[in-house]
Formats: sequence, C-alpha cells, structure tokens
Amino acid sequence: MRIHRPRLALRPLAALTAAGLLAGCAIQPVPISREEAKAGLAQQRSSIFADQPALEGPLTLEEAAARTLKYNLDHRIKLMEEALSQRQLGLSSFDLLPKLVADAGYAWRSNERAASSRDLATGKQSLVPSISSEREHDTAGLTLSWNVLDFGVSYYGAKQQADRVLVMQERRRKVIHQLMQQLRQAYWQAVGAQQLEAKIVPLLELSRSALADSRRIEREKLQPPLDSLNYQRQLLDLVRQLEAIRDELAQAKPRLAALMNVAPGQNFSLAAPGALNLPRLPVAVDAMEEAALLQRPELVEASYQERIGLLETKRALARVLPGVSIDLGAKYDNDSYLVHNSWGDVGLRVSWNLINLLSYGQIRDAAQAQYDIARQQRLALSMAVLTQVHVAYRDLQGRQRQFELAEDMNQVDQSILNHTRNATSANAQGKLVEIRAQASAVMSELRLYQSYGALQNAYGQMLLTLGLDPLPDALPSHDLPTLRAAFAQRELELQEAARKAP
Repeated sequence: MRIHRPRLALRPLAALTAAGLLAGCAIQPVPISREEAKAGLAQQRSSIFADQPALEGPLTLEEAAARTLKYNLDHRIKLMEEALSQRQLGLSSFDLLPKLVADAGYAWRSNERAASSRDLATGKQSLVPSISSEREHDTAGLTLSWNVLDFGVSYYGAKQQADRVLVMQERRRKVIHQLMQQLRQAYWQAVGAQQLEAKIVPLLELSRSALADSRRIEREKLQPPLDSLNYQRQLLDLVRQLEAIRDELAQAKPRLAALMNVAPGQNFSLAAPGALNLPRLPVAVDAMEEAALLQRPELVEASYQERIGLLETKRALARVLPGVSIDLGAKYDNDSYLVHNSWGDVGLRVSWNLINLLSYGQIRDAAQAQYDIARQQRLALSMAVLTQVHVAYRDLQGRQRQFELAEDMNQVDQSILNHTRNATSANAQGKLVEIRAQASAVMSELRLYQSYGALQNAYGQMLLTLGLDPLPDALPSHDLPTLRAAFAQRELELQEAARKAP
C-alpha cells in the first residue's frame, strides 16, 4: 500500500495543475457591453451629485466658493491623492521595523528517510541503515529578523515619501488657486447674465413687434418699399445681435454650476451686487517677486522635489554598504526522533553585494544627475514665475483701464437711452431709434459685466501668481458654513492688507 501511495497523491495534484494552466490560457479580454454601461449611468449620476444640499436663496460669492471647495470633482481628486500619499507614508514607516515571520508546515515523504555510513578508507558500509526522522511531522516557527542595510534604505525612502505628502499638499493648493480664479470670472459673468436677462427678453419682443408692424405696413403699401425693407433690415440686425447676446448669457450659469458641481439645468439665482468695486492687491509692487518666490505652490513643490533628489543620492549610497542581519527565532517540530521538540536560535550574518560596489560610481552619478535636474527645474521655474508676476500685473492694470472705460461708456449709453425715450416720437422711425438705444445700452451693460469678469479673472490670476491662499492655513472642519466663513474672512484679510500696502 505504501508503494502506491505517492502515485495516488500525485495524480490529483497533476490534474489540478493542468486544470489551472488550461483555465489561465482560456482567459480572453471581455469588453463592457452597452447594456452594462447604460445600467451604470444612473448610479454614476447619483454619485456625482450625492450628499449635496440644495441651493437656497440668492447665491453669494462666498457660498459659491465654499461649494466649489467642497464639491468640485477636481478638488476631490486632489484630496484623495493627498490622503493616498499619507497612507503610503504610513506603510513606508512599517518598512523601518524588523520583520517578524511566523511559519507552519507539514512534511510527508513516500518512504522512510534512512541513511547509512561507509568507511572513508575501505569504502565499506560501517553502519547499518538507520532512521532519524519520521515520514510525517509538523513544524512551526517564529523568527524576528532585522537587516541594517534594509533599515537604512527604508529610512531614506520613508523620508522621501514624507516629502511626497507635502508635494501633494502643494498640488492641492495649486488646484484651489486655479478654481478660485475661474470662480471669480464665472460668478461675475453669471451675475451680469442675470441682470441683463430681464432686459433682453422685453427688448426682443419689442423688436419683433416693430418688425411685424413694418411688414404689415409694407403689405398695405403705406410706406415706400425700400424704406420698409431698410427698416426691417436694421431691426433684423438688432434681433441677431440680441439673440447672440442671449445665447452667450445662457452659458454663464452652466459654467458656474460646473465649478460648484451643481447638476446641469438646475435653476438658481445670484445675489445682486451693490457696486462693482475695483479689486486691490494686498502686496506692494516692489514685494511681489519675493512673495511669489516664497509662496507659489509650484516653487514649494520644486523645493521638495529637490530634497527628494538629495535623499535619493543618500539612498543610493546606503544600497552599496554591507548589510548586517540579526535573526532571533523560536522553532518547534513534533518529530518523535528529536530529543528537543522546541528550541530557540540566534543568527548574525554579514553580506555585501560586490556588484553594487562595482557599480557604485554609476549609481552615484545617476542619483546626482537626478538631483541636478531637480535643481535646474527649480531655477527654470523661478524664472518663469518672475515673468508671470510682471505679465499678470500688467494684465491686471490693462483690465482695470478697460473696465473703467466700459463703465464710462455704459453710463453714456444709459443716459442716451433716457434722453431717447423722452425725445423720440411714436412713429416707426422713432421706435427704431428707441430700440437701437435700448440695444446699445444692453450691449454696453453686457460689456461692463464682461469687463468686470475679466478684471476679476486678472485679479485671481494675480493672487495665483503671488501664491496667496484663498483660505487660512488650518480649518476646524470642511463643512459648508466653515468654508464660507473662512473664505469671507480671508477676503477681509486681503482687503485689509491691500489698504495697508503702499
């Protein structure tokens, strides 16, 4: 029976191995079907807008900023990446600890493990075959090992991962700056669209009514045909311009809703501004370069990347050093032939990979090259930031002049409209003059809000260029009221700093 036992044991193992190989070879790519994709659309949509309170009341800039920071998907991704890097730091810290390995096993052989000896001089058998271990026995062990070389390499790796956590924080800062810049422009353009929406619709109705009257007059031949056609052409040109303005305004709120992660098509109102105040910079002109070089997220990230490169050179050196391994273990074996079934052991081993020693020069040069690249990238980025500071400042000044000019033109067009309403008669030509004046006033007001939105965008670009955060360094929580209050407080701090700036 013992002779046939290994064959009986090996046959199922061979069958399982063959089945596993065949199953592995049988795997083929399976694309997602249209039905499966369609079935997941509802869940995806609900996940995008899940756990978001409804918009209530007129939307202020502070509320829009809080919702953008809380629910914008790009910002959520950066938050998740930062949390992931924090968890990876926790995992890398475990690499610094000694390795504690627990093992258990079962051993079986098809025949007895018998051994004999022979005389070295005569070559004849000196002892009869004997057995010193059972055919079946269980083993168990617990081993604590610590390698000094691995500890050194893991130490520098953990410090690099700690810097990568800071890198992810700076990347999240950059996303916040970009979102707030986009929000300022989108918000004020949406405010302008809301203010003009109530004026364009009645003006379009008035233009179409005048156009219908002119066509009736043309049919009844109450006016020369050429005069009627010229009048209709001018009216159609006004209608075309007004329709283009209405289409442009219709896109303002969806852009703002996308930043706040509000469902497309949801209707909401914005708080009407009391006045379009000119934004002022909280940093003096002669201090802008220094502020940007100290605070820009990209430059702070480049500093961390440079430090990571320096740590890589030290890590490369640690790999070349000899390794010292210390092992402490407790073992157990239920073999009945053993006098002691449990025992402890201690080991000390020194190893040195001579191939790494031979390639140390290349390893060192590669790590140094990586560090040099990081330094040069930081220098190049510093030059780019200095250029951006001056370009953004010139753009802000230009946008401010354009807004002041648009404000003056809007006042003039509104005054022309008031005088036109008082002076024009009720005939067709008088109605055309009034419609033209209204259209000109609406377009002028549109250009005013567009110019103010561009000014706010330039102001946001300037804050981004200087690296000024729209939120305090630390927040007690990240709920909407806290974010709203923090953004408002930060705005007050920037305005106060602007008043003190020379």
